[in-house]
Amino acid sequence: MSNPELLSDFGAADGGATILAPDLPARAGTRRILLWDLPLRVFHWSLAAAVTTAVVTGELGGAWMAWHGRAGLLIVGLLVFRVVWGVVGSATSRFAHFAPSPGRVISYLRGRWRGVGHNPLGALSVFALLGLLSLQVATGLFGNDDIAFAGPLNHLVDDASGARATGWHRLLADGLFVLLGLHLAAVAFHVAVKRHRLIRPMITGLQDVEEGTPLPPRQRGRSGFALLGVVALAAACVLAVAGAGEVPAKAARPIAVQATAAPPTSQPATPSAW
Repeated sequence: MSNPELLSDFGAADGGATILAPDLPARAGTRRILLWDLPLRVFHWSLAAAVTTAVVTGELGGAWMAWHGRAGLLIVGLLVFRVVWGVVGSATSRFAHFAPSPGRVISYLRGRWRGVGHNPLGALSVFALLGLLSLQVATGLFGNDDIAFAGPLNHLVDDASGARATGWHRLLADGLFVLLGLHLAAVAFHVAVKRHRLIRPMITGLQDVEEGTPLPPRQRGRSGFALLGVVALAAACVLAVAGAGEVPAKAARPIAVQATAAPPTSQPATPSAW
């Protein structure tokens, strides 16, 4: 248990599917690897929590819309992180590793696909969810329901465009519910029927793979500065979007103060009783 890769799996964020110490227990005919790095696992569960919060608060409406907006901003940051991490992250986190090409999909449907991480159909689900969530938050940023919520970028578009964005936001929500339902059903099928362990790897990062399964190449020479840079970029995007929504409100405050301080309309003087 003294292997440094067991002490911090971020070290394996540079190595993708790193083979761990041989004394760790694994099923016969398999070897245990670190499949998902810590940043990806934190992203996964954070996104699940943020989407759940956005859905629940959106359905509740009213005063809960403020939290709906906050959840949306968090989703913006998480999506930015995932897109960049899909380019510079660990081997199994990179989009190039599991991109669902037609050849991979056909091979999987014929039962000939072998690999680690997302299978081709699972990869299609990942790309579909990321794409739909991106459209969902984009329309929310520009939308305005004229009741309890206006997106932070709504002031950049006219009323008609804001109304269209709100309509698309509500329509895309239905598609999101369908995709999330299919995603959960697929996970349940693989766990209950095919006996695949999908939940544990997304919690611990560890996965037992059969001997002979092709693994992604190990990458070296990366440091934690890459992760810090990606997190900083995602945070900067969130702050920029949130700050853009505060500009119109701040500009309107002096007008409100001026209107409050304006003298009342003059009235004819009342004749003195004296």
